[in-house]
Amino acid sequence: MTVTAAEHALSVRQILALERIAAGDPEVVAGAGHLDRPVRWVHVAEAADVGVMLSGGEMVLTTGVLLAGNTQVRTEYIKSLHRAEAAAVVLGLGRAFPSPPEDMRRAAERYGLPMVVLHRPFPFAELTEEVQSRLVRRKFAAVSLSEGIRTALTGLITAGAPLQRLLDEIAAHSGCPVVVANLAHRVLATAGERSAVDDVLRDWERIARRAGCADGADWYRADLDGRGERWGSVVLCGYRGDGPTGRLLAERAAEALVLHRMLGGAAHTWEEQSAQSILTDLVSGVVPARQLLPRARAAGLPVNRRTFVPLVVRDGDPAELDRVLRLLGLSGLAAELADGATAVLLSLARDQAAGPLTEHFATRLRTGAEEQVVVAAAEPCTGWDDVPAGLREALHIAQAAAGTPDVPPVVRLRDVRLRGLVRLLRDDPHVQAFAERELDGLLYADDPGLLPVLRTYLATGRNKSRTAQLHHMSRPALYRRLEAIESLLGLDLDDFEQAASVHIALLAHDAQRG
Repeated sequence: MTVTAAEHALSVRQILALERIAAGDPEVVAGAGHLDRPVRWVHVAEAADVGVMLSGGEMVLTTGVLLAGNTQVRTEYIKSLHRAEAAAVVLGLGRAFPSPPEDMRRAAERYGLPMVVLHRPFPFAELTEEVQSRLVRRKFAAVSLSEGIRTALTGLITAGAPLQRLLDEIAAHSGCPVVVANLAHRVLATAGERSAVDDVLRDWERIARRAGCADGADWYRADLDGRGERWGSVVLCGYRGDGPTGRLLAERAAEALVLHRMLGGAAHTWEEQSAQSILTDLVSGVVPARQLLPRARAAGLPVNRRTFVPLVVRDGDPAELDRVLRLLGLSGLAAELADGATAVLLSLARDQAAGPLTEHFATRLRTGAEEQVVVAAAEPCTGWDDVPAGLREALHIAQAAAGTPDVPPVVRLRDVRLRGLVRLLRDDPHVQAFAERELDGLLYADDPGLLPVLRTYLATGRNKSRTAQLHHMSRPALYRRLEAIESLLGLDLDDFEQAASVHIALLAHDAQRG
């Protein structure tokens, strides 16, 4: 994209504010409401038919010597400037007119053409030189800025930088919060000073309802589109520089973001990355929950007078999870955490029954799944501040329930019982030493199949028939395996206390191995 003349133009108002023109004692006598017109060039002309010499955007300087004595010529002069889309006309008083001609003033006001008179003699050459030099400097500054930003962002993209790194670079150039939103105005990513970003997000619902997501003259938006598809926008929120530079920054940002998305370097969509960032921060507790509330609201999660249900799903298909959420019409955020675990935060209306809805969600998710899907749920939260602890509880339940056969559709804290307690204590040195001591004869046995048999036998409540069935072996073969285990460990598995002791040790060993 090239830098256009309008991007480096000065406005009529900016030119009138120059120190050099103050020597001529300028006064705006018409078109005061149009002083923000861009001035592309300054043109000194005394010809009555000056309009034919213009191409638009010029500020015309004249003494009016060829306009004196003929009202029709003066009126036609203003009309020709209007047709040529001149930016303004500056009349030096003294040589032809001692005061502003009323007919010219009325015509300029009618056509909305700024008309400025200079009450003191003023060398037009000085103003021409000043403005032209400033325009040239602004043009080259704009070109330099444009190419500098493009080079920086392209370098990041070719280096495989993530979306957030690009946004941080854009925010550094613009010095204001940067927001990327989808077509539904849901915030996908942000960058900039955290407090300033939070201020924007707190008011995002109102901002997003306004045309173009713009809330004032210092907000600049550029569409994100490519291959004939528009999917969102990037917004500079509260840019303090001039308008052309703000628009240029927004356009360069959009170019880079479109290129980043089209190259497809990210494993997840921007929507998924947004949800992942929020949920990861909630689980980690690094960022206080209250600070994450504006981000969650701007991402489209209903948060006012809601009940939140923290869930963690293990071994579920993320695509199927999203499909079930949409199918059931449930509002929520979902994102992969690690090791096959996906965090889900449901947002329900206060009059919705959290328990039955969670059960229905889990049942639909497990229907047709090839593997056993574990849906772990913490207690519903009516306050946002309780959500982080709820998500961590759900993650603990999911980890404790991993590998357990025949879990219920929704696993809760009461369902993991001893397994959950042992997992909480897994990093205690005494527990680690206990597990090693109890299992010492079996951990390094020549037959690696003995440990899984013991695990299943104890998990099924020492049910020999069920254990043989799950391991696809005959009862006599299972008996031989159990006898070998008892011999290696030096215990009697029919003794409840000894079996309980080795069961706890095995749970601790499994928890330590993740």
